[in-house]
Amino acid sequence: MDIEQRMAAITRNAEELVTKEELRDLLSKNETPRAYIGFEPSGLVHLGWALVTSKIKDLAEAGFDVIVFWADWHAYINDKLGGNLENIRVCAKYMEDCFRALGVPEKGVRFVYASEILSDIEYWEKVIKVAKVTTLSRVKRAMTIMGRSEDEAEVDFSKLIYPILQATDIFCMDIDLAYAGMDQRRAHMLARDAAEKLGWKKPVALHTPLLPGLKGGDRMDPAAFKMSKSDPSSSINIHDDDEAIRSKMKKAFCPPEKEKEGENPVLMLCKYVIFPRLGRMDISRPEKYGGDLSFTSYDGLTESYFSGLLFPLDLKNGAADSLIKILGPVREYFQRHPDNYAAMRGIFDQMEKLR
Repeated sequence: MDIEQRMAAITRNAEELVTKEELRDLLSKNETPRAYIGFEPSGLVHLGWALVTSKIKDLAEAGFDVIVFWADWHAYINDKLGGNLENIRVCAKYMEDCFRALGVPEKGVRFVYASEILSDIEYWEKVIKVAKVTTLSRVKRAMTIMGRSEDEAEVDFSKLIYPILQATDIFCMDIDLAYAGMDQRRAHMLARDAAEKLGWKKPVALHTPLLPGLKGGDRMDPAAFKMSKSDPSSSINIHDDDEAIRSKMKKAFCPPEKEKEGENPVLMLCKYVIFPRLGRMDISRPEKYGGDLSFTSYDGLTESYFSGLLFPLDLKNGAADSLIKILGPVREYFQRHPDNYAAMRGIFDQMEKLR
């Protein structure tokens, strides 16, 4: 790939790049720059990961050395899985399987645990330096990256450390490009600001959109808007069977108005998951309702939908069929590699008994 091809791959389906000029300069000077995305191991994986894994593949194919960072201590701070580190690390192993099942390549992508770098005294020296150039008010504003409000810092002081740790992770792993969903933007901006003040390397920041939950929501409230594993009825779990997928899609919010396109979870699944994965979308319907339809582009699909030629129920049914096809290889993967998923299910069953 030349630089323009690499730029196109990296920015495909991205919502924000900070900045384009910095990325171009990075690619012109470094054939194998380092990118990272961080995850809290915290539960079963939903379909939003299909967008993330596609972008990780894009970065790897564009020549990046990609680190998937398992933020185990961060998940502990954020009270995930009961704040049990052993459970959190079991979940990370399960999530590694999810990445492979969704097509993340072994070449160019590696997994690193926070616990591997937090034991280094230099890490904590950087934590102090980042904290020294960051105001308390900015740290509190950044707490939305945890799905937390500013007020929750009053309950548990460790949560105030979290945004500083996330910024320090970037510096300690010598990251050139930090990638995440838009909900993590404040952490990346905090890191860029700290880098400028400290004279350290400033990471390029790449953000992809958040897939909306199936019930819809206010785009200005990411916690309520995005697809989340905490609300199973509003998300599609990658382990859902055909019946569950069809049932959830049938109930999905699907407004026919053009001005609500970005809030329409069915259309967003088509745009960011179905077309990038399958390259087309086929919709089966009886002849009396116009017969079968096939689309080879998202623009063609929306043109038919917003003109009234394609009805919401038909769109939902076609999307369900496509998602079932996409998730078929995922099921096959876990049939061959059941152990980590079974261990994760066991943790959930145990936690349910304790409630």
